[in-house]
Amino acid sequence: MPKDYLSDFPIPEDQLPELLRSMLEPVGEEAQHKVIVAKRHEHDPYGPTREHLHMLMACVPEDKLEGLRVLQETSDGLVSSSTPYVQDKGECAEYVPSVSGFDYVVAAWGDGSFFSYNLAEKVWMSLGLSPRCIGGEHQRISYDDFGLPEFGVAEGEISTEYFYSSKRNVQWVMSNEYLRRYLWMRGSFGVRVFSYEALLPDTPELRSVMEGAAHFNVQPEGGWYELGLREHNGGLLIQVWASVIAVSPELCSAPDANSLVWPGVEGSMTHDRANALVGYEEVVYLDDRFLERYEQSDHFDTMPVNAEGRWLCSPSYKGQWSFSDLTRVGRNMVSACIRELYKPKPDREIVHAHSFALEPALVGELDHEEEHVAAKVERLADQLLSLGDHLAALSEKLGISKAPAEIVGFSRAEITANGWYGYPELSRLAQVAPLSMTEQAFLTRCKSLYEIWQRIPNSFLRQVVRKAGHSTNDVKGLGSLKLLQALSNIAERLNTEGDDLDSFDSDPEIGDLTERNPALAPLFINNELRIADAHRPEQPHLSGSF
Repeated sequence: MPKDYLSDFPIPEDQLPELLRSMLEPVGEEAQHKVIVAKRHEHDPYGPTREHLHMLMACVPEDKLEGLRVLQETSDGLVSSSTPYVQDKGECAEYVPSVSGFDYVVAAWGDGSFFSYNLAEKVWMSLGLSPRCIGGEHQRISYDDFGLPEFGVAEGEISTEYFYSSKRNVQWVMSNEYLRRYLWMRGSFGVRVFSYEALLPDTPELRSVMEGAAHFNVQPEGGWYELGLREHNGGLLIQVWASVIAVSPELCSAPDANSLVWPGVEGSMTHDRANALVGYEEVVYLDDRFLERYEQSDHFDTMPVNAEGRWLCSPSYKGQWSFSDLTRVGRNMVSACIRELYKPKPDREIVHAHSFALEPALVGELDHEEEHVAAKVERLADQLLSLGDHLAALSEKLGISKAPAEIVGFSRAEITANGWYGYPELSRLAQVAPLSMTEQAFLTRCKSLYEIWQRIPNSFLRQVVRKAGHSTNDVKGLGSLKLLQALSNIAERLNTEGDDLDSFDSDPEIGDLTERNPALAPLFINNELRIADAHRPEQPHLSGSF
């Protein structure tokens, strides 16, 4: 196990800068903790708060730990500086980059001006990771485990430049779970190899370490660090070179679905026990926020499906695994059969579902018949399809001839045949809408709703309103909302007067274009909320319902 480097260091812990202290501390056992495996940090390079860190992580076999000294790579935090000097063919045939003979986690290369970083080939190939490039100003690479899936297993900046000062800082982090698994596979410890420099305030505590000297330097027996302290520009300049054993090759505890106790189910549930269940012997209820993990990623299929009146919401992953027979109940619940929950999938997904399981007492208090968000979106889609049918029939009578799908942007035949697969905006609108929805989420949902009904072309609505006898000048300045309102006013007036379609273009009234129609009020409110999303000041929180 890594030793206590902080107590073995001559400077008191409360006098250490935070960054240096973090380099001396061992890595904990939390699986999701992001471990720094490479870092090139520069702050205020020539000023009074200057701080520099060059760090990389070496993989050192256990039998090589004894007597591990300060490695030469601490000086620049690179695996390789410049390129091999080759004069004759084949001289580079045995070139094997290393950190003083040890493997490394991040391949860091530089020549003093340009620096490049990437996850070592042995690491990502051993763990089965896949790179994902993030371009633009970020210029990062993120490595994912698509087998589970697990995203952002390792990530960091790919390059930087140095010209009197560094263009940007570089930091690579890796999931503690995956780093430890790799070290376990290799039988090696993760060793931080780093150099640190900072200008510190001149304090009595640091002066006591210097033992009255203006320039103090120490390297203890065993040689895991070298420390220098000296007077500089009114402060004390600290310089440290060290090799610190930070990560043990011990596996993090993996999620285990065999030890879970589900609310309302007696005893712990195992895969074997769940598989032996028949039909719906054991049913549990989940808070539907369990779906958010899947809805917020394009890697999962989360489209709700109406199966003969039952709304299924069963996330699946690229044909590798899926939940099955998850059914929406009430506003924010999902019912799940234990047998279906335990069908083959990574245990971590079952554990994730378990974290949202609801107690039977709470389930009994909630209204199981309250309408949920997927049903609301279905009603919206049905109304849009019906509007498209009626407007298409009207346009045909008026000589405009436009198909329903051209008017509202949705095809009844497509939705009947394939559900919402052709219209992902409907699936997004039907995503989890918790009672504690934040203001930002609420306004974003309002914007999505606005974009759906805005599919109706303004040019088409103007044509229809003009066919009612209104002049081009009267309607040319009207937007979609007021055009829809005008069309509703015209239709309601004709219905009230008992007129048929032949009277559509007779006796137009100016009030058709100006009178407010209560039936359109929700759309006007939705439009105002959409505008608020674009121009809102920062607000802490808004609770509401959808």
